[in-house]
Amino acid sequence: MTISSFTPSRRGFVTGTLALAGSPAAAMAAAPDRLIAGTYASRGGAGVVPLTGTADGWTAGAPVAAIRNASFGVTSRDGRFRYLLDESEAGTLGIYDRALKPLDSLSTLGAHPCHAALSPDGGMLAVANYSSGNVTVWRLDRKTGLPAGEAQSVAHRGSGPNQRRQTGPHAHWVGFSRDGRTLHAVDLGADAVFAHRVDPASGRVTRSDVAYRAAPGSGPRHLAWHPRLPVAYLLAELANTVTVLRAGADGGFTAGTTLSTLPAGFDGPSSGAHIAVNRAGTRLYLSNRGHDSIAVFAIARDGGLSLIQHVSCGGHWPRLFLLRENRGELLVANERSGNVAILPIGAEGRLAEPKRGPTIPGVVFLAD
Repeated sequence: MTISSFTPSRRGFVTGTLALAGSPAAAMAAAPDRLIAGTYASRGGAGVVPLTGTADGWTAGAPVAAIRNASFGVTSRDGRFRYLLDESEAGTLGIYDRALKPLDSLSTLGAHPCHAALSPDGGMLAVANYSSGNVTVWRLDRKTGLPAGEAQSVAHRGSGPNQRRQTGPHAHWVGFSRDGRTLHAVDLGADAVFAHRVDPASGRVTRSDVAYRAAPGSGPRHLAWHPRLPVAYLLAELANTVTVLRAGADGGFTAGTTLSTLPAGFDGPSSGAHIAVNRAGTRLYLSNRGHDSIAVFAIARDGGLSLIQHVSCGGHWPRLFLLRENRGELLVANERSGNVAILPIGAEGRLAEPKRGPTIPGVVFLAD
């Protein structure tokens, strides 16, 4: 992969990123790092696979075969409960304890759920149902981890010019605002980001608006917030772009700069998949399926972006990746090659060439 010649004009704001590379050895020498990997059965996945990270690398344990097609999931704020999605036609939310013992299984009231989010206080859970184009919301009993009351389904409306992918709404990402009063939902089919207003007393969505209308045919997929600034970054799957969004007090967004996620001159098939910001708010990472790369952008003090590099994802079709900053690593779930790649995080947040990690057929998801 080619690396751009971009050099930041200021170095002070990189302090947090440099710290990432300073402590990985000590972190790896401590208690083992434990993750789970979700897989697609259609890609040969055997279920949810436990992963253990030590100073010697990552090893995969015996899969939990009963948990199939876990495309995404979240863990409760206290770490006691896992909420995992079964991305199937009859979408299912599985609730488990930390050891993956099943506690409950619920319909997501939609088809092919693909993303989930907890409210800041941990009292609400939202799920994006891709094929049916709706968002489902539950209130949670934080003592038991189980829903408190019936789920609410909120339908999206809209379509786009891509007749193969945008004949109707396709909710692809959900996330609560910092105050928990707005649930944003990114919709690939409608070319929109919706803002669903949440009544904190009842935990119900009371109104829905379009927070941002994306470029027609761009197919927005995932959104990542800056940790401090009122800025978000919107990854468009179909257009292979990332857009800087300025957040307003009303939950709406105003678009700033839009940049390509691909190198100049590349004209092969590719689609954006996942996006994340480091803890310091100085680097943005995103995955390109087809080009099979991770793109790295520098984040300026005002939230603006500048491309630093593209580096190989270490496999084929990088779906989701996970920043393990305590270990100085970025882990990539390469769906079609069936492996987890390890990309060391170097100075100033740059990524080194990938090292091969565990072989996991059909891997699509990684989580704590």
